[in-house]
Amino acid sequence: MQFISTRGQVPPTPIDTALVAGLAPDGGLYVPERLPRVEFGTPCDALAATATRTLAPYFEDSALRDRLAEICAEAFAFDAPLRPLAGNGDHVLELFHGPTAAFKDYAARFLALALESLRDPAAPPTTIVVATSGDTGAAVAAAFHGRPGFRVVILYPDGKVSPRQAHGLGCWGDNVSAFRVEGSFDDCQRLAKQALSDEALRARVPLGSANSISLGRLLPQAAYYAHAAAHFHAAHGRPLNLIVPTGNLGNASAAFVARTMGAQVGEIRLACNANDTLPRFFAGAGYAARPTRATLANAMDVGAPSNFERLRHWHADDAALRAAFVATSVEDATIRETIRAAPSRHGIVPCPHTATALHVLQSLREAGDTRPWAVVATAHPAKFESIVEPLVGHAVQPPPALAECLARPASATPLDNDYRALLTVLER
Repeated sequence: MQFISTRGQVPPTPIDTALVAGLAPDGGLYVPERLPRVEFGTPCDALAATATRTLAPYFEDSALRDRLAEICAEAFAFDAPLRPLAGNGDHVLELFHGPTAAFKDYAARFLALALESLRDPAAPPTTIVVATSGDTGAAVAAAFHGRPGFRVVILYPDGKVSPRQAHGLGCWGDNVSAFRVEGSFDDCQRLAKQALSDEALRARVPLGSANSISLGRLLPQAAYYAHAAAHFHAAHGRPLNLIVPTGNLGNASAAFVARTMGAQVGEIRLACNANDTLPRFFAGAGYAARPTRATLANAMDVGAPSNFERLRHWHADDAALRAAFVATSVEDATIRETIRAAPSRHGIVPCPHTATALHVLQSLREAGDTRPWAVVATAHPAKFESIVEPLVGHAVQPPPALAECLARPASATPLDNDYRALLTVLER
């Protein structure tokens, strides 16, 4: 299988080359020439086995083919349980059981292991450039921390991530450096993309990406949707409908990939915060990025979602794309009320991002929708204790891996919102 750019200006490319490059040379995002069909009918016991089944068609011609099962076993070593919510037969898909308590741990670990396996030991170090709105950077840092031949440069918007998220970005040291940028996530993403598409820079400094623009982030995330849907279908005989909190559209795009590959996934609803670029588009307006607004669900504070380009590529036109998804914008006041009511209504304490999906679920139920839905829980609520704890009235204990991160000292370096400043960092 070969991979092409969403912008169509790059020859078909092997997956190993696409993984190492991150961004396509024409500035587009790599996608498979086709999305293969896979038989998901008989559920695998282990998530890692489902991941191997999901990813195998993409790696048929890869140098990683014979190591794929081993890589998946390590990357998907922690579960993604589908648990019942209180009342109505609804479920929550918990994706926060990894080392940094966020869904991005799975794919970040897969990408780190893949790139380590593909790397020539004699080659100069590769610098992984990652923009983050809160959770991506920590997951990438944990995945690449201490790996020989790699250094990580994290760009995050200063003051626009939670205190515990910021700590998780700056607590690593060694080969990981965190930089707080005066600006928004979109500014950080723009700087990262500019570096990755700078051919002169890449001739001097080997660069790689670990944002959801990378195939190595997108494709592995399809595995936990295929796994949950297969088990649900085996138990209930029905497809599993998903409500996915989304900002940069990577996780939701992975759900679409899983469904297209044959997973028993039904409808996919997008839950957004007050940054309403996607809800406006799916309601019929032309696509137009907007300046980012800071919200309680900060990891979704994205005004120009990168993966929209992939979804557009996979649909015949905008009308077909609009027919495939519904997106809802949830304001901060509603997020607060949803968190406050969640313990009694649903039996869980959600993070602010998961709360946007719970609100969409509640709206569907009030409108008379009786289909089975799973809310995707993208992060542990303890990462947002300053928001969550006053609303639920008690402390939320961090899981052990997150507590270990919080116990380490952390620091981040200020960085001007200017490409020349980033060049200085990358070249030294």
